[in-house]
Amino acid sequence: MKALATLLLAPLLLGAAKPVLVPDVSQRDIEIAYSFTGAELLLFGAILYPKGQEPGPGTPPADVVVVVKGPSQSILVREKEKVAGIWVNADRMRYRSAPSFYAIASSRPIGRIVDGRTRAIYELGLDSLQLSPASGAVPAEQARFDGGLVDLRRRGGLYYEDPKAVEITDGVLYRARVTIPARVPVGRFTAETFLIQDGRVLAAAVRDIDIRKSGFERFVARAAEKSSFAYGLVAVVLSVAFGWGAGAIARRV
Repeated sequence: MKALATLLLAPLLLGAAKPVLVPDVSQRDIEIAYSFTGAELLLFGAILYPKGQEPGPGTPPADVVVVVKGPSQSILVREKEKVAGIWVNADRMRYRSAPSFYAIASSRPIGRIVDGRTRAIYELGLDSLQLSPASGAVPAEQARFDGGLVDLRRRGGLYYEDPKAVEITDGVLYRARVTIPARVPVGRFTAETFLIQDGRVLAAAVRDIDIRKSGFERFVARAAEKSSFAYGLVAVVLSVAFGWGAGAIARRV
């Protein structure tokens, strides 16, 4: 009976022997107003080792990787081609799901922390994002459009990597800063922290971040979402009114 009890409790004992991450973020709610120029998130926390004992001197040092993701969205990517000196739309590909924002911060370059298989499983790095095209395409074409999508969002500040953004103090405390650009979409974001040692993910933890519009921007966004017809009609009327007013002023001048 004792042997049987030991076998049954073994998974629990093994689970208790693993380190635990206790993460937090400096802002759980970010409000976007007309004066919003971006924000800087501070992600910090502690690594709790079993019985409070850190790994011995011969143990490889642990790394911390933080991934901040925005809500997934559908997107259409068009490829431009130069014809007779004019840039025109050529091929295109629609993605059912792609992160609207993606930032990865790590204590070392991610390629030196984990192998390609682990990066693909946990989507660690821009080259390991699991994008979902709406239609089938040959691998070469899909890779070309995947690269184009990532490059577009990287240039817009919505995708980026920082391989030295995580600081680990005394092997227990960590901190990282992630920049949120002014053009960031609204919605529920996730900040996921990974503790990695010797190429293996030992622990992971997630915190949610809400980014939403406030003030007049929030009113306009809600009006466009809930009363699209009325919103469009008011927009047209205002455009005509402003155009007529500008013309009247120009005639008087």
